[in-house]
Amino acid sequence: MTEQLPMFPLNAVLFPGLSVPLHVFEDRYRALVHHLLRIEDPTERLFGSVGVREGYEVGDHGAQSLFRVGCKALLTEIEAHADGTFDVVAVGLERIQLDRLDTTGPFPVGHVEELPEPTSDVAPEILDRARSTFTAYRQALSEIRADPYEGMLPRDASYLSWTLAACAPLPLHDRQALLEADDAGERLVLVTDLLRSELRAMNVIPSLPATEVARTRWSPN
Repeated sequence: MTEQLPMFPLNAVLFPGLSVPLHVFEDRYRALVHHLLRIEDPTERLFGSVGVREGYEVGDHGAQSLFRVGCKALLTEIEAHADGTFDVVAVGLERIQLDRLDTTGPFPVGHVEELPEPTSDVAPEILDRARSTFTAYRQALSEIRADPYEGMLPRDASYLSWTLAACAPLPLHDRQALLEADDAGERLVLVTDLLRSELRAMNVIPSLPATEVARTRWSPN
């Protein structure tokens, strides 16, 4: 069933269960926050987020191309500032598919459909491979920086797949591919392969995770 949600496109991928802090300063997104604050029930302060494929979150030109699969989010913390900006925290809920975006109002409104996570059994060897690969990645990364995840990994396959997707410092398009994976098993296979690629790159250039190497400016001098 199609529903309408206020939309906040991001230059990032929001996963179910993941909290994200946002600094809200542009007029259209300040209007979005004001709209949500007028909703009396805090559990109904919902909006949608999709990744920006091309363009920017803010500015006159804004997002020129958006991914279609995103995430419904709940606004959980709000701090208003004297200059009219906000610092907020939102948590991802279920996945959504953006069918149409209406930008004629004070803030973007998306016509979206929910994409529920299928419930299916995941082979034990897929779970074991994902856990062991992430453990090896944590160990390699601990020699460079702080552990990306504290505590025990979830036992549930779906929670495990979202946790590894959120913790892996991957480029936007790889994170989007994880969000769009059909189910937990497919997502675990994909994130395991991506983490193994990261490990191979770190063995070649051990000072940085591969994604940071890709983002680091270089000079031909």
